[in-house]
Amino acid sequence: MNIKPKKYLGQHFLKDLDIAKNIADSLTGKNYEKVLEIGPGMGVLTRFLLEKDFEISVVEIDDDSIVYLQKHFAKLKDKIITGDFLKLNLSDYFTEDVAIIGNFPYNISSQIVFKILENKEQIPEMVGMFQKEVAKRITAVHGNKTYGIISILTQAFYDVAYLFDVPPHVFNPPPKVDSGVIRLTRKKDCTLPVDENFFRKVVKTAFNQRRKTLRNSLKSFNMSDKLREDVIFAQRPEQLSVLQFIKLTQSIVNDKSLK
Repeated sequence: MNIKPKKYLGQHFLKDLDIAKNIADSLTGKNYEKVLEIGPGMGVLTRFLLEKDFEISVVEIDDDSIVYLQKHFAKLKDKIITGDFLKLNLSDYFTEDVAIIGNFPYNISSQIVFKILENKEQIPEMVGMFQKEVAKRITAVHGNKTYGIISILTQAFYDVAYLFDVPPHVFNPPPKVDSGVIRLTRKKDCTLPVDENFFRKVVKTAFNQRRKTLRNSLKSFNMSDKLREDVIFAQRPEQLSVLQFIKLTQSIVNDKSLK
């Protein structure tokens, strides 16, 4: 029984076993025992995960894939979660930390990252395959044109690593773009010294007009003239590191408190 990839689900099934093994081997296993695979499809990655000393669960939205997994992977008995990861309440299924892994559908890959950030207290690590452009964006450093909102919000809480490229021909059907595998490892202290919601607001507001200097793009925060004179406001958002954005947010908060 083979499953035909469904375009509306963004399915591109990996068929190269060596790459699947490399992805599975990219999990460090540090400080967690449970792993959740997103969108296992026909289980090409799953088979290598099940060889490891983890407690493996999978979440799958495709009924055909679920039937296939039930038939071919006895070890997954009672470990198949039917549904959409983006709508999943992790705490309903896991009472402790769980790592995330998967060959992610490109059409929802960024949403998966933001879902992971929402659940960072429970997700110590993620290994995932993305469209290469998205993978590079997540792992970009300041000063790079691809550096942006998702780079900063991810790197505020996770150490990021771009692991390796994956060419189109190893998929069925081949996507029209290259892919890349990355790893996110939660920082020892993943709490910010500022309100997270306000931090996100500052970052998003700055990058909504990324070609402008921060003095112009952050006008809506009604900062004092004294703060606006700081040299940092003469820079554009992609020039600031994550730490500088955190300090910038602190400055705006302190400035508001003085008014």
